[in-house]
Amino acid sequence: MLVHLIAGARPNFMKVAPIHRAAVAAGLEARLIHTGQHYDPAMSQVFLDELGLPAPHRHLEVGSGSHAEVTARALERLEKVFQEERPDWVLVVGDVNSTLAGALAAVKLGLRCAHVEAGLRSGDRAMPEELNRLATDAVCDLLLVSEPAGLANLRREGKPDKVVRLVGNTMIDTLDRFLPAARARQTRARFGLPERGFALCTLHRPSNVDDPAELAALVARLQRVAARLPVVFPVHPRTRARLAGAGMAPPRRTDAGSAGAMQASPLQLIDPLGYLDFVSLMADARVVLTDSGGIQEETTALGVPCLTLRDNTERPITVDEGTNQLVGAGGERLEPALDELLSGRARPGRRPALWDGHAAERIVAELVNA
Repeated sequence: MLVHLIAGARPNFMKVAPIHRAAVAAGLEARLIHTGQHYDPAMSQVFLDELGLPAPHRHLEVGSGSHAEVTARALERLEKVFQEERPDWVLVVGDVNSTLAGALAAVKLGLRCAHVEAGLRSGDRAMPEELNRLATDAVCDLLLVSEPAGLANLRREGKPDKVVRLVGNTMIDTLDRFLPAARARQTRARFGLPERGFALCTLHRPSNVDDPAELAALVARLQRVAARLPVVFPVHPRTRARLAGAGMAPPRRTDAGSAGAMQASPLQLIDPLGYLDFVSLMADARVVLTDSGGIQEETTALGVPCLTLRDNTERPITVDEGTNQLVGAGGERLEPALDELLSGRARPGRRPALWDGHAAERIVAELVNA
């Protein structure tokens, strides 16, 4: 059985890595197809290296552009690959433009397509990712769900039970596998940060970074947080560009532990980190501030408090059972939530069912038995 695993952006690699391992262990021929939606080495190659993924079977180099441009280039180039190789399954993950392009290219050629993380819904159609999720689930043959809310969403949208499976979360497979190696890096100590005494921040969504005035207000809010505990902020390339456009471009800080790597300010802006260094910091943080979907899941699995700078989440289990709390786009409720957390009143949360490190094996079993 030939399986094409489609990945294009940073979070996709953490999701496909355990599936690739499980597929190979089961005797399948698994080929990684990298669309190149993320092409910066800090957002792509470092993850392939650290996660033990093979060199991509194909690298399509779709690059950047508008949503339409990226999706169109990925669709065109994936179609050619699928026509040449005719895989038994095409597997797409997450909700980026490459996800939708892979699903459309596959089903239009009559190939079976499975979607990992199917059924996640924020209810916010202003998010491009929400539209990608809806369209991908509408056409795929097998819908592989990470949390029970996904089952309810797909049932409400009329999907028959025979094509829907609750399998767990492959992001957590990767987290569990690499957590010992991440902890061994002692990234917190290399950055000179106090154990359980700092905040880790990531921001990239348009609702937080695209409007210059709102971005400036958010940075000011982060500076107030940093007056209470240090904040380390690996800056996504998209966010760095928005900061530069607003006249707030941070200096480039890269290698943890190198001379001058950190700023004197308690709000420390650095370049993006590799997977292992980022997980190392996340596991040791007092709190994580983010607008990322995957980080909401990882902090829940780690038991680390997470304050999400969004009005909604497509991962409600991280709020209902986990450590996540929504504090609004722009962080309007960030400071009161931080007060509660630092006073010791935050609830502990728990790890959801099937987030047990074995989702990939269940996914491969579904592909084999379908």
